[in-house]
Amino acid sequence: MNLEEWYFQTPVVTRCYLTMSFLITAGCALEVISPFSVYFNSNLVFREYQLWRLITNFFFFGALGLDFVFHMFFLARYCRMLEEGTFRGKSADFFWMLAFGASLLTMIAPFVNVQFLGSSLTFMMVYVWGRKNENVNMSFLGLFSFTAPYLPWVLLAFSTFLGSSPVVDLLGCAVGHLYFFLWSVYPEMTGRRVVKTPKVVKFLFRENAGNGGSDVNIRLAGGGFGREDDEEGDERGVLRRAGVLFGQQRDEPRARRENRASSSDSDEDEEREENAADDESNDINNEGENNSLRRREIAAGAAENRRREWYDE
Repeated sequence: MNLEEWYFQTPVVTRCYLTMSFLITAGCALEVISPFSVYFNSNLVFREYQLWRLITNFFFFGALGLDFVFHMFFLARYCRMLEEGTFRGKSADFFWMLAFGASLLTMIAPFVNVQFLGSSLTFMMVYVWGRKNENVNMSFLGLFSFTAPYLPWVLLAFSTFLGSSPVVDLLGCAVGHLYFFLWSVYPEMTGRRVVKTPKVVKFLFRENAGNGGSDVNIRLAGGGFGREDDEEGDERGVLRRAGVLFGQQRDEPRARRENRASSSDSDEDEEREENAADDESNDINNEGENNSLRRREIAAGAAENRRREWYDE
């Protein structure tokens, strides 16, 4: 697989995020744009109305170096794994997760004096992925092994060793933990969902739109967060809504199936009666034809007898 195929096979949210991150970071490195025009500054945002800074600061990852490659690699890897795994077929939910995390990070940033929040958002995705894949065994450079929930802390230590500030990555872990709690833990404790994707976002991603409600979203057990009352559930519930449960057809109510079966039986009876009536009419027609043939033969025999009598006279 070449680079072009890999790029266009990447899910839409991950592809857009990677593209914007590379363009803004490379543009700043090549001095096409200035980092001072993209960093987050609450005074410039709310007093000078430079609203683009609310978004552009998430796409800048510093100078082109080892730390940039490090963050871009984990952004491409775990952002794609989340969208293709946990949020498979639900890019709107994945986008809303990023919007939720970005909003919290933006509110916290003025208090910790952080100007670029792209690394924090990346660590949020890594944290969520690790919590959703607790049994995955991993290895760091072949030196030691650990399970997926410890991945953010291993990367935090490595990033700090490379000279990055631990505050930025700790913010991502904190926001990721809060999101995971509100999405997965809290609904299981109370039965109420706090974080729910708005319908307008789903409409923008064209999810469950334009198909008349015929699509069925079947996911593997454990593929989503927590329990959702209307849209998600365990594998059994999803398969039940899909109409298939342990080899039984469950795509319509039992009464409707019985009515359909009885109507099909009545149709078969009517067809048999029609066939019997056709056979009877055919028999009557055949009998009439035989009688007419007998009358002709009798008439022909009588005529032959009269001819013979005439010749004899």
